[in-house]
Amino acid sequence: MWVQRQVQLAPRPRGFHLITRDVLTGIPELEQVRTGLLHVFCLHTSASLTINESASPDVRVDLESTLNRLAPEDDPAYTHTLEGPDDMPAHVKASLLGPSLTIPVHGGRLVLGTWQGIQLAEHRDHGGSRSLVLTLHGEAAD
Repeated sequence: MWVQRQVQLAPRPRGFHLITRDVLTGIPELEQVRTGLLHVFCLHTSASLTINESASPDVRVDLESTLNRLAPEDDPAYTHTLEGPDDMPAHVKASLLGPSLTIPVHGGRLVLGTWQGIQLAEHRDHGGSRSLVLTLHGEAAD
């Protein structure tokens, strides 16, 4: 079985945001898969995806502050500056984390660890709505 859906996420402020529920809502066919894979792809160059701690919001704050130190705004070394001071750092951060995730599926559920959740990393101050393509491939349950 192959299923592909596009999900539009509401605009979020800069930072890391749990979107596991958005993903699950966006692909209800997941419940029909015995064994498979879900590929989640972000259609933007200034936002990214990661799987990380889902319980403590402090982790999301620390991830944001760490990336801000790695790719600071207003770095004089940047040549791409036409779209504002947060744009080039956003591209660097998105490249570090990546635009996609592949998650195992078993028994109609994502195979995630107890404290793991899917996160959208919004790297712009005003990134706007974000789109995800969800591609599910697997063996249908009987």
